[in-house]
Amino acid sequence: MLKFIAKILGSKSQKDIKSIMPLVEQTKAEGEKLLSISNDDLRNKTVEIQAFINEKLKHTDDRLAELHQKIVDQPELDLNDKEAIFAEIDKIEKERNTELEGVLKEVLPQAFAIVKETAKRFKENEVLEVTARDFDRVMAATHENVKLVGDKALWKNQWMAAGNLIQWDMVHYDVQIIGGIVLHEGKIAEMATGEGKTLVATFPTFLNALAKRGVHIVTVNNYLAQRDSEWMAPLFQFHGLTVDCIDKHQPNSPERRKAYEADITYGTNNEFGFDYLRDNMARDPEELVQRRGHHYAMVDEVD
Repeated sequence: MLKFIAKILGSKSQKDIKSIMPLVEQTKAEGEKLLSISNDDLRNKTVEIQAFINEKLKHTDDRLAELHQKIVDQPELDLNDKEAIFAEIDKIEKERNTELEGVLKEVLPQAFAIVKETAKRFKENEVLEVTARDFDRVMAATHENVKLVGDKALWKNQWMAAGNLIQWDMVHYDVQIIGGIVLHEGKIAEMATGEGKTLVATFPTFLNALAKRGVHIVTVNNYLAQRDSEWMAPLFQFHGLTVDCIDKHQPNSPERRKAYEADITYGTNNEFGFDYLRDNMARDPEELVQRRGHHYAMVDEVD
């Protein structure tokens, strides 16, 4: 009987997929526009999206800045006045999150297309040559897969991940675009081992990292956290996004605090959880490691 009803009305998942197919088609259409552009222009697309996000939220960010500055400029404010300002800040922050979600949905097809095209170029080319930026120079000083030659930066398609030299050989399938949209919308995506969960996750990770509000990727063990952070990192770093893994650093260390400041932060559920508990027992704000917070989090093995 249930199967008969599902056949007539359709399952919930079928309806969900049908509702997001327009976004999938828009992503594919945006991808076609990227095929013939240069590597520099591909990276500039990311800069344009970030500028678009900032411009859309400028009014709200200006309001928040004014309120924070008011507290700094008027230390004589009594407790009730300060509490009222902080309450207003909390209210505006919630409004900002709602606004940001709308903006991210607007740029989703472009952002997803950039990720897929970047993966494709790394697969098809041993080296991606771009005009060197300051971030490329920082990367070249600490990463073997990035070299500087004059005013050019050369990004190799081979890099170290979990102690092994890997060569990038993956490009997203259309079904993985669907998975990326589902994850971005805060839903659960069930995928079997080998179906490319790690690659699917690059879509919403990149999109949300463009907002510069922090993305946390939570996995089940230390090996996966460190491996995935190194394996996927060049897709993001190529576009100027910072990536780190808290499990690489000692608790309550400057290095771990810096890891939380990255655009994309990987880690195990244990370490994220214990950092949260330690922060709640801290006596001084300087002892906190999770100072920044995050806009988006993704949890592996959520069941």
